[in-house]
Amino acid sequence: MSEHDPNCIFCKIVEGRIPSRKVHEDEEILAFHDIHPWAPVHFLMIPKAHIPSLAHVKPGDAGLLGRMLTLAPQLALKEGCRPYPEGGYRVVCNTGADGGQEVHHLHIHVFGGPRPWLKG
Repeated sequence: MSEHDPNCIFCKIVEGRIPSRKVHEDEEILAFHDIHPWAPVHFLMIPKAHIPSLAHVKPGDAGLLGRMLTLAPQLALKEGCRPYPEGGYRVVCNTGADGGQEVHHLHIHVFGGPRPWLKG
């Protein structure tokens, strides 16, 4: 798997060729606001390396995925989600056409805020 796909919109965001409203960035992970939010809090978390989907992860990616899921609660609270148990958030990873994946670069949606949401 290549580090970047020159045709991938998320790789272009990682490279700074397309602007985004960043929530978090480190050496492996970028989190940014969704341009069409479904909830009061809606951001995406992506690996900077191009991994097409969750179906493509390898055992060596376990640390990266663990970091993403560990970071999600911290960022959800920072972005305005109320704390557990009264508040909370939803973490979704669409995989493949039947799973509703639209951009073929692994990404995790984090949704939160007061319900009802428009979708989801």
